[in-house]
Amino acid sequence: MKKIFSTFYTNLFLANRLFIALGCSVVFFVFSFFFPWLGVLPELFFWVITVIVIIDIILLYRIPNGIFARRHAPERLSNNDENELGVYIENRYPFKISAGIIDEIPFQFQKRDVWFKTDLQPQQTKLINYLLRPVKRGEYGFGDIRVYIRSPLGLINRRYNFKQGEVLPVYPSFLQMRRYELMAISHRLNEIGIKKIRRLGHSLEFDQVKTYVPGDDYRAINWKATARHGSLMTNAYTDEKSQHVYCVIDKSRVMKMPFDGLSLLDYAINASLVLLNVALLKEDKAGLITISEKKGAVIPADRRPGQLNKIMEVLYKEKTRYLETNMELLYTTVRGVIKQRSLVVFFTNYESLSALNRQLPFLKRIAKFHLLLVVFFENTELKKLSGEHAADVESIYIKTIAEKFAYDKKLIVKELAKHGIPSILSAPQNLTINTVNRYFEIKAKQKI
Repeated sequence: MKKIFSTFYTNLFLANRLFIALGCSVVFFVFSFFFPWLGVLPELFFWVITVIVIIDIILLYRIPNGIFARRHAPERLSNNDENELGVYIENRYPFKISAGIIDEIPFQFQKRDVWFKTDLQPQQTKLINYLLRPVKRGEYGFGDIRVYIRSPLGLINRRYNFKQGEVLPVYPSFLQMRRYELMAISHRLNEIGIKKIRRLGHSLEFDQVKTYVPGDDYRAINWKATARHGSLMTNAYTDEKSQHVYCVIDKSRVMKMPFDGLSLLDYAINASLVLLNVALLKEDKAGLITISEKKGAVIPADRRPGQLNKIMEVLYKEKTRYLETNMELLYTTVRGVIKQRSLVVFFTNYESLSALNRQLPFLKRIAKFHLLLVVFFENTELKKLSGEHAADVESIYIKTIAEKFAYDKKLIVKELAKHGIPSILSAPQNLTINTVNRYFEIKAKQKI
């Protein structure tokens, strides 16, 4: 009995309308001292309020489970994407109610305003959708759903608590990956910034001999087959397949730098996932290596059906470390794992030319055996500073330093090119598009 009473009063809340009514009652009692002709009207008004409150309590509490609510959430969330969640609510009362809904979202979002207001007719159901954008991979714990309901009288609120605690994992940006995948399948990648690359010559992989039709390249006519069949026959070529594409992700402290809520490591992981998925769609083999001061995950290149899920499960757990990259270990890992010439996309970051020079000997060794593409990041904050107007001596000093660091980034690109190592210098938000564009360019020019 004590527990029932405790549950009753802990879930009972007084509404603003009741406080207004009680305030009016107090005013009536005060006026009754100055205007005796009011008589029993103040007391009558007070008891009317009391009776209405009792009726309101009976209306809300006579049905034990007058409201039902549950959370609609996906099995996993996508990092740096707007993920749609929802709260399903059902009114089981025989009258219209007003409801206020609180969904206890994970503390990582630092949001305290996930409050929804709605009205429900008798037996009506609603699904209230909202969006969450996580900026860090890992596990996110959701709490309960709390619903505050009010009858048409509106003097009190009753709270319902629904145990909806669950933990959802936040994976690398698979929603972005799917968008690119759908665009690639429907040949609409140019809509999101992917360039059409003109192919130079034929691919080296012969497909078949087919009948010539107007529009075919006359240089591909097969004269021997033409003589045998008595009609023009032409050679058909297809893209080279089963080439190996590896993403090597640096997990050292240089990838800890934040941009728009995400670390550079997260941008590299999201871009790698998209690139490897596109490579698998092009029937190439996709592989992954992560590196810091010690060797991380190694997934040999393959194009089996479960390869992408295996890569995603590995990337979900990766975190930045706080020591410098062991480039000698990276070189020995690449030589030991990658047995044939491959495209090796190395995601890292350099802030100065001296940082590159420490790693350059090992990059040159890798580039002897594979097509190495170094991907690093623009410092967008420094770029913004260098573009601002200098109004005093301090701002001139800051602008000069910012321009010096921005210029160092360009020198790094030139230094890599001098040693025959292609590179991508990209702003974090454009990393995926720039990387996929370069992959298509390499495929078109048959550089692998």
